[in-house]
Amino acid sequence: MNKVYTSSDAAIADIPDGATIMAGGFGLCGIPENLIAALQRKGVGELTVISNNAGVSDFGLGPLLQTRQIRKLIGTYVGENKVLEDQVLNHEIDLELNPQGTFAERIRAGGAGIPAFYTPTGVGTVVAEGKEVREFGGRKYVLERALTADFALIKAWRGDRWGNLIYRKTARNFNPMMATAARVTIAEVEELVEIGELNPDCVVTPGIYVSRILRGGHYEKRIERRTVREKARWISAN
Repeated sequence: MNKVYTSSDAAIADIPDGATIMAGGFGLCGIPENLIAALQRKGVGELTVISNNAGVSDFGLGPLLQTRQIRKLIGTYVGENKVLEDQVLNHEIDLELNPQGTFAERIRAGGAGIPAFYTPTGVGTVVAEGKEVREFGGRKYVLERALTADFALIKAWRGDRWGNLIYRKTARNFNPMMATAARVTIAEVEELVEIGELNPDCVVTPGIYVSRILRGGHYEKRIERRTVREKARWISAN
């Protein structure tokens, strides 16, 4: 059982036009940089992408928007991406926005084999338009359907050759749940180690969910919006 691929291009070689893809990450944190770049090089198009947001105009999913490879985006946040904003306003791309908690639960439900669930979030708003609404215990809930994908592109900190994965801090974000909700999960890691080198108690995503794994490289790890506070000025009173 060899899940290791030598390059990101080889790992995504069979992704076809029209595929539905989950892409891990939050902002620019924990995104599969190498796999996204490989998708752009391949030129695959008409993609439906499920991702919290689309990065920025020139990084993350932004380059795929620039080359018009994404047909529909399902996410929670338009963010700092001017390219996405322009394409939405010009009706060049379909955008489905979700409350972030609902988005996360739709993916988790997809990975757990739960086809749909009820949530109070969005009742009485445009989010509930065209969806079933039922009352439980005197409160209204809207029916939301699970999300699944043909492929999940995820990023982890460390992984072994069987696909067991460990994430680092907030880069964990949406990656673990997306790993469970796709037919084929492709993971890129910063460190690829041999079997037995990972502490089993620290493994978040078991290898059973991962179809392919590769060691990524040249990570930029950009910060979407850097904010700092002014240095405090201390005035001593004599």
